[in-house]
Amino acid sequence: MEPSISQQTSPGLAEPVKPPKSQSPWALARRKFLRNKVAMVSLVFLLLVCAMSILAEPLTMPVEETAKINLTQMSKEPSAEHYFGTDKSGRDVFARTLHGGKTSLLLAFSITLAVITIGTLVGATAGYFGGWVDNALMRFTDFMMNFPFLLFVIVLKSIFIESSTGTLIFVISVLSWTGTARLVRSKVMAEKENEYIISAVSIGCSAPKTIFKHLLPNVMSTIIVQATITLAAMIVAETGLSFLGFGVPINIPTWGNMLQEARSPDVLTSKWWIWIPPAAVLTFTILSINFIGEGLKDAFNPKSNR
Repeated sequence: MEPSISQQTSPGLAEPVKPPKSQSPWALARRKFLRNKVAMVSLVFLLLVCAMSILAEPLTMPVEETAKINLTQMSKEPSAEHYFGTDKSGRDVFARTLHGGKTSLLLAFSITLAVITIGTLVGATAGYFGGWVDNALMRFTDFMMNFPFLLFVIVLKSIFIESSTGTLIFVISVLSWTGTARLVRSKVMAEKENEYIISAVSIGCSAPKTIFKHLLPNVMSTIIVQATITLAAMIVAETGLSFLGFGVPINIPTWGNMLQEARSPDVLTSKWWIWIPPAAVLTFTILSINFIGEGLKDAFNPKSNR
């Protein structure tokens, strides 16, 4: 039997081109994000800051050394011995900036992880079950949103004077998950009306399996973008609280604790090297996180052409 005309190929002619395979939304988002130059530069900068902060001890000195007062090296200008100079207590500003970044970033990442986890669980549960479960969880969320965050932290810090970094992480995490919960709830409520969720329920999938296997993977892009926004906000929160004296204990170097010395007019006007390095690193870190968040938002937006 001779092959049909559609199966015949003339000699010398190229093979028929196969249509390109369709890419998954995650693959498309990755390509769009990699093409975003501002987001990529910001990601490289953030990774560099994180790497240098993690390697603060081998690059400079042990963290215990950064707390020692050296009266012979007070307020020294930047030099080959001290790249960023020394502060009013004779401590190396470069070493404290790196160690401060390690503490500030570790605290911010820890709080962000806790906030996203709590908010996602509460929001997904409320959005999936609806009814009295949704009402109860959302009324509790509204109550937590109206709680005076700054006042609560200050009162707690006044009561527990020797409170540790772990206490600060716990307090901020407990009071900061509400926005994530409401966002995830709205996304889950819209997503659960799709046919694949109705089909999963009809074949007997349990609620936890439906939420974790079917719903959350399809709202993960929203959660990732929210995580970047939360990360930047938590760095600002830690810095502000430490600057006011209600954050991390003063003996632990953080960017906020280092900026406390900028409140002195003498330091602010004539000893710029004490506060500009931590302020600059803090500012560019927050900007880089925001640019990464914008890049992820554009990448996951199907209507974006960037």
